[in-house]
Amino acid sequence: MTRGGRDKDREIAERRCLVTGEVQPKAELIRFVAGPDGMVVPDLAEKLPGRGFWVTADPAALHKAAAKGLFSRGAKAHVTAPADLVAGIEAALARRVVELISLTRKSGNAVAGFEKVKEWLAGGRAKVLFQASDGSDRGKGKLWTPTGGRWFGCLTASELGLAFGRAHVIHSALAPGGLTEKVIRDAARLNGLRGHDGNSVAGKDSRTDER
Repeated sequence: MTRGGRDKDREIAERRCLVTGEVQPKAELIRFVAGPDGMVVPDLAEKLPGRGFWVTADPAALHKAAAKGLFSRGAKAHVTAPADLVAGIEAALARRVVELISLTRKSGNAVAGFEKVKEWLAGGRAKVLFQASDGSDRGKGKLWTPTGGRWFGCLTASELGLAFGRAHVIHSALAPGGLTEKVIRDAARLNGLRGHDGNSVAGKDSRTDER
């Protein structure tokens, strides 16, 4: 399994990390391009023109790329990384994930709250389970990662709340289709930056082992 509990049993797009040299799924790396001003620009939507170079969504890898001049090697030109590169990427990814979940909710493909989420999981309607990083482990352990789906713990209760128009949310679930694949892509990267690797209390099917 890879970060976030995804099985490596299907064809997926891969890229080589500029820092580690390892070939990994694109969802675990961040694309960069050289801006016209010679600054490194994170291309989170993967749509910016120009030569792209990729780095694992991990703070240590990103700091090393900036400190060792590896971004210039990837761009094949001298480029400079801003001092707040990692913090800026983390904040941008968090905004993207919250906005995408909000749009998914508005289309009727996302729910929040323990009972609704549990109902979706039991009925096989959920593709993704989100649980707040600052929520109770005991409560989170009573839910499970959807079969063939994903779990993410990269958002706080207040961040998840923003997506649902509430003060805070601990549990939420997304249905397959629509924007869910984009949510998975960006949340996987945010998981990496915030140190949530998928080994959560809901990291396995716990329907037969509820606490």
